[in-house]
Amino acid sequence: MPKIRDASELDGPACAAIYTPYVTDTAITFETEPPTAADMAARIAEVQDTHAWVVLEDEGRVVGYAYATQMKPRAAYRWSCALSVYIEPGRRRTGGGRALYEALFERLAERGFRTAVAGVTLPNEASVGLHTALGFETIGTYRKIGWKLGAWHDVHYWQRPLAVLPDPPEETS
Repeated sequence: MPKIRDASELDGPACAAIYTPYVTDTAITFETEPPTAADMAARIAEVQDTHAWVVLEDEGRVVGYAYATQMKPRAAYRWSCALSVYIEPGRRRTGGGRALYEALFERLAERGFRTAVAGVTLPNEASVGLHTALGFETIGTYRKIGWKLGAWHDVHYWQRPLAVLPDPPEETS
């Protein structure tokens, strides 16, 4: 049975392998060079210190991941974060993305984050459906913002509350 757990640097190779086809074969991400296993391990370590990174395991093998990062570097944004989720291509639309996001939401709310933002390169029906189903609200579209694979691509942004907490906000942990 699949399970979700916090990622560690040891998950770098698996996460890099999942991400590579998104980088090389799609415009879902605007990265153009796949990160190495070591690069991905460093990203995991950095994010775990401040936000969260979770993986989906099936029969002991990592088959998907989701993480949150700083939304923007200015101090007033510190209670908001940007999210991403990636699943092995053959496992899309099987509930893994939803499960990963829900586990991520829980960890972020516990740390005091209040708002999550996600960008979706269009067209991407699966991701639009996931964000809609999880209660994200549309906040706008950057038109022809990224050039990849010989074409311009739009990125649509979504926002979702993570927690309703008293004001003034406490520092995130």
